[in-house]
Amino acid sequence: MNETPSTTPASAPPARVGVLGGGRMGAGIAHAFLLAGSRVSVVERDHTAARDAAERLGDSIRRSLERDPSLEAVPLRDGFDCGIDIAAFEDCDLVVEAVPEDRALKEHALGRAEAAMHAGAVLASNTSSISIDDLATDRTRPECFLGLHFFNPVPASALVEIVRGARTDDTVVAQARSWVQALDKAAIVVRDSPGFASSRLGVMLGLEAIRMLEEGVASAADIDTAMTLGYRHPVGPLRTTDIVGLDVRLGIAEELAATLGARFEPPALLRAMVADGKLGRKSGEGFYRWNEETR
Repeated sequence: MNETPSTTPASAPPARVGVLGGGRMGAGIAHAFLLAGSRVSVVERDHTAARDAAERLGDSIRRSLERDPSLEAVPLRDGFDCGIDIAAFEDCDLVVEAVPEDRALKEHALGRAEAAMHAGAVLASNTSSISIDDLATDRTRPECFLGLHFFNPVPASALVEIVRGARTDDTVVAQARSWVQALDKAAIVVRDSPGFASSRLGVMLGLEAIRMLEEGVASAADIDTAMTLGYRHPVGPLRTTDIVGLDVRLGIAEELAATLGARFEPPALLRAMVADGKLGRKSGEGFYRWNEETR
């Protein structure tokens, strides 16, 4: 028998949120829910990673307070904990998996999280390309599972892509919409399909921009300027790839190439840059050079 998901008032965030994975995306998701008033527990794989996640989230909170001192009224600094015990998710109404974009890793992480959660809680994956229906195969409560695809950097991004699987309950989708609204972000709801809506379109544009750079059509800056000034994109496709992470884009492209065909085959330049450790903003170099100020 299906359990009825727990409910919260319209436009109110979950009282307690769990985030599995405290990297750049996980810390950003935790930050967004903290700003909305949730208590957040971040779980990492080991003590070193948990300490790094706490520092990452603490730095993000500090920057937010510098930009907006009025946030001192929100219990940001004391509203979260970072550790390695999955039991921290026992009282969470929502748990978001935010581990790297690797199918086996995500399946393992989701299984661990679900085993620790209470029966009415919602489990979400922050995957940007992996099928929600595939990830739901081994879930004990697939009706309470969906995709919540956040965008990097999460606190500044205005969008969350809600991905509904074939077995996702309508009430869970409605609840997710309400939670996204509580984060002061816009939600779009898409049916589970390869790359969903955002990754499928965004990666296609980014891959073609990389091919153009590879072929010497124009410089990275000029390719980006063509899109920012010519088509009014706020950020060009190559700078966006740097922000997202070249390794992340490569993983998405490989997933889409496997499901949608050769048009998503990653360019050799992208593979070479990832192999050389040029991952974009997070490594300090990608299609552009990044320092602390530009980060």
